[in-house]
Amino acid sequence: MKLTIPKDQLIAGLQSVQNIVGARTTLPILSNVLIQADSGKVEFTATDLDVTISCTVQGEVKSAGKTTLPVKRLFGIARELPAPSIDLEVDSKNIVTLQAGGSFYRMHGLAADEFPPVAKAADNRKLTLPMDKFRSMLRRSGIAMSTDESRYVLNGVFMKFAPDKVTMVATDGRRLALDEEEMDTPGTAEGSFILPTKACTELGRLMQDKGEVEIRFTESQAFFSVRPEGGAPVQLISKLVEGNYPNYNQVIPKETKERISLQREEFLQALRRAELMTSEKSNSVKLSFEKNRLDITANTPEIGEGRESLGVNYKGRDLAVAFNPTYLMDPLKVLETDEVFLELTDELSPGLLKINGPFLYVLMPMRMS
Repeated sequence: MKLTIPKDQLIAGLQSVQNIVGARTTLPILSNVLIQADSGKVEFTATDLDVTISCTVQGEVKSAGKTTLPVKRLFGIARELPAPSIDLEVDSKNIVTLQAGGSFYRMHGLAADEFPPVAKAADNRKLTLPMDKFRSMLRRSGIAMSTDESRYVLNGVFMKFAPDKVTMVATDGRRLALDEEEMDTPGTAEGSFILPTKACTELGRLMQDKGEVEIRFTESQAFFSVRPEGGAPVQLISKLVEGNYPNYNQVIPKETKERISLQREEFLQALRRAELMTSEKSNSVKLSFEKNRLDITANTPEIGEGRESLGVNYKGRDLAVAFNPTYLMDPLKVLETDEVFLELTDELSPGLLKINGPFLYVLMPMRMS
């Protein structure tokens, strides 16, 4: 294999795939990136056996071929090289030479045959969605993914594709985020799956503001072709979480007693300040509503107390409820609307955070001291 590749193309390709490679891996080949060059295109692929990412960039391929190299080291060298393009050549023993201007490097690779085979995408269940909508849905629902390994079925985002509608849900048992968007989806693509946390994180990182995402899925794997406008196309393949997702509709309150309109940014900043007076042991803030006023108080015996008062349009009965401030702030950070609505019943019932749109967030209250 022999090729000349622009430095920016090499960096773009490696940057797209290298995050999937862990710092410690039992198999040396999993620390390497598979490089395949043919017909003016260079494809980089990395995997951890659960998630596989490939990125295709432009290059001048003088002779086709493939090899694998340590991805972190290759990325480190490529980033520091001063020349705008890099000559890369591989011999029969997978020893790779890199030349750029006055810089010369020789690296030991591993045979491409040792790299785990990459699964082929299914054709029967396929749909294409606008990238900005898909990215926004994943970001908003993903805040509630569980990190508890014992409840593995909650370690990801549940995605459901129905005619004219896409739904994404995540929950960790203490909160739930649900986002639904009306989108044209072909009847052949109807179905659902649970995409694991790592794949959700990588997918969110790979997507940009403009472009489209093609999704294909089988019973055990999902394939995402990320095609940003003006950027290099990337494919992400992920194993799916096995098991049945719980009936999330059961935990969404059917009715609430009070609905309060809040300025999202003002509410978020007040919570940020109040959270500074909480501790790991005493991690709750109390929201006290009375006529046209909201008091947010944090009271931690070993630290002290803080109170924030906000003017709100509230005409209901006096009501107090406590929440984990981090969980309450998470949706406020990812939403983009100026106004949010907090719906409450009493101090023991779940709270609902909504917007003028197809998103809702259910949050369990905390016991008030």
